[in-house]
Amino acid sequence: MRDKIFFAICFGFIFGVFLRSFVSINFYTTILFGIISFAILLFFILISKNKYGIVFGFFILATFLGILRFNFSDKIDPILLDEISGQTVIVGEKINLSGIVIDEPSQKENTQSLVIKTKTGNKILVTTGRNEIYQYGEKVSLFGKLEKPENFTTDQGKVFDYVNYLRKDGIHFLMKYPKIKFLASGEGNKIKATLFQVKEKFLEKINTEIVEPENLLMGGLILGERASFSEELRKNFINTGTIHIVALSGYNITIIAEWIMKLFMFILAPLSFGSIGPQNFAIGFGIFSIFLFILMTGASSTAIRAGVMSVLALLARATGRNYDVVRALIFAGVVMLIFNPFLLIYDVSFQLSFLATIAVIFISPRFEKYFTWITTRFGLRDIISVTSATYIFVLPFILYKMGNLSLVALPANILVLPFIPMTMFFGFLTGVFGMVWYVLAIPLGAIAQILLSYELWVIDSLARLPFASLSISNFPLLLTIAIYGYFTYILFGRSIKKFLFLNS
Repeated sequence: MRDKIFFAICFGFIFGVFLRSFVSINFYTTILFGIISFAILLFFILISKNKYGIVFGFFILATFLGILRFNFSDKIDPILLDEISGQTVIVGEKINLSGIVIDEPSQKENTQSLVIKTKTGNKILVTTGRNEIYQYGEKVSLFGKLEKPENFTTDQGKVFDYVNYLRKDGIHFLMKYPKIKFLASGEGNKIKATLFQVKEKFLEKINTEIVEPENLLMGGLILGERASFSEELRKNFINTGTIHIVALSGYNITIIAEWIMKLFMFILAPLSFGSIGPQNFAIGFGIFSIFLFILMTGASSTAIRAGVMSVLALLARATGRNYDVVRALIFAGVVMLIFNPFLLIYDVSFQLSFLATIAVIFISPRFEKYFTWITTRFGLRDIISVTSATYIFVLPFILYKMGNLSLVALPANILVLPFIPMTMFFGFLTGVFGMVWYVLAIPLGAIAQILLSYELWVIDSLARLPFASLSISNFPLLLTIAIYGYFTYILFGRSIKKFLFLNS
């Protein structure tokens, strides 16, 4: 009964957030719905005492809470005032503002983006040139034209919901190439500023020992840094289905952390650790690698979310306790939605992390029987089954959201992923030793350079094939839902029936 109530509350809250993401419900209607849902729950607890009615009552009440949480987050577009004239400024007019850079500047090929938070709490996404240097925590003044974000069409013909993509982060306005004046520094969080400084120094040492474009790939592997990629390199990763290895999502971190765990299990297998065992040490190393990753990326919300998904998948794969980990996965998702309900619909990384984690936990074990002809040394069979299962499971979602079908994704991932942990290992040591004494980093950087060159050669070679990828701009939503409905039935059909009708 407790399990049923737990799942009823979690899925009810998720459903409430989902419903409110598409349907506008005003505050008074929400309160009325809450009163009704609470009355239904009391009826089943005190009068009817029907166990299924009680579960339904908790579901309805949680749905109300999901709607209410979304309403509190769904603020109307703020009104901005010119700080000199004090007048209200509308979109299209120039405005004087001051604010603090609240995140690390995002470097692109020719531009950079800054998120500025004004003294009134409003966030503005500012685009400026790369020749200007800004840092987290700096206070600046802005003078430029205020704009609203607009949705746009991608190269694959899909309409990208840019408005809600920024809205989930509380950003409602843009400014392109304003006049920026430095006012002060050290206005941000001290811990976050220190992490960003360590990250910048780390990347600097890597770039000293590893040349371009290999250093760009290394920055993407270790820290999710892919903003400086050229358009051609970015397309190569997309067309070969390997973009996940340089993205901050549970999709790649899970696979890489599991590889690290397998590697340490292989190394520690001959050693004796008493009652602890090499497997527990290996799990610890895998989780520790995720922790390092989160710290090195500045402990951003995206990295934390991806790290949580990765740890849960890693524990499930290592211990075999899938049911317990699934409950933890669902609970983690609900906690994330409590903090930011916009993630459910408007954050592709959040959605992809959940799908990939489910694939690693439930589907990859079923795939292993098809790869018995592959050696188990260094966990090669395991990584191939995990890669295949994950990509197949997330493929319908990728087709619907991004409209890109990579026909070389599986061979590309199979040829590249086995070398990723070793590449990250030598790259990490290159950065760490480079900060101590550059001479120590030279041989390590040379090994990393060779591995990176091989991986880029594979990606570039497969991307050049005329049939490497196809663009599908109108993959149907109903078909996507039907496919995942079928997956759900295959994976959880019996468990759901048993849960609903047999458990007490």
